[in-house]
Amino acid sequence: MNTKQIECILELAQTHNFNRAAENLCISQPTLTYQIKEVEKEVRFQIFERSGKGAELTPAGSQFCTTLRRLKKELDIAIEQGQNFSRKFKNDITVGMPVRSCLYLLPQAIKIFSKKYKDISITPQFNGFYHPESFLKGAQDVFFTFDDEMKHVPDIKVFNLYKSKIYLLTKKNDSLAKKKKAYIKDLEGKTLMVGGGSPPALRRLQQKIISSVKIDYFNSPDHETTMTNIASDRGICLTPGFFNDHNGEFAWTNFDCDDYFDCKLCIHSKDKRKAVIEFVEILQKLYQENKDNLDF
Repeated sequence: MNTKQIECILELAQTHNFNRAAENLCISQPTLTYQIKEVEKEVRFQIFERSGKGAELTPAGSQFCTTLRRLKKELDIAIEQGQNFSRKFKNDITVGMPVRSCLYLLPQAIKIFSKKYKDISITPQFNGFYHPESFLKGAQDVFFTFDDEMKHVPDIKVFNLYKSKIYLLTKKNDSLAKKKKAYIKDLEGKTLMVGGGSPPALRRLQQKIISSVKIDYFNSPDHETTMTNIASDRGICLTPGFFNDHNGEFAWTNFDCDDYFDCKLCIHSKDKRKAVIEFVEILQKLYQENKDNLDF
């Protein structure tokens, strides 16, 4: 099935009329009919129910068109991006990260990098935590990680970036938000959100708190849900500093613990492009220069 055939199916699904669909597509009605029959032969189910009044989607055809519309939209975006890229850039460096805040200084790094390399694009890609598959398959050039997550992976180079502490995250009007540092005993009587794909160091701290003081707790599936729950007065949480988007909506209070996350950048050992190394070095320098100004 090709893109032209997809257009034929979606147009007929919209108009329910072969003649009108063919006219809108600037093709003949027999050509449209032939293309639809070819696709039905390929997929081995009937997409349209023909009648004297026109064409209606079968139940299978309706489900099929829902997927085709999504694929067509993604294809159009891919083509547009490719056209834009080919007009301006000769190369691209893709940067994989879980969420934008992990590389909060990325925009500054791109600005600095682009002054020297005007024909190289920097493309962020967001793939969630514990999902380095795209990077390992070579689809990403630079990858954000922490601690020893990639320690035993062969054929990669690892660069230190910054150390991320653990913070207590609350609403700004919470009594704990007034403290310079929060301690385990301060959480007594509170409701703590746990889980949500927490890394091992954070899970250990959560369990230590639960076993040390009288506290309610419940599982929150992910960080975005946790933030929503905090805003809804459902509880508080402990979180790595690399989640801080610095928008001032919540209070980030230092928490009394020795645990931290050693955040790093990885590249492929076989990638010999000078620009990739320079881009990583720009990020390293920015984080070093701003270590006293941002809460990591």
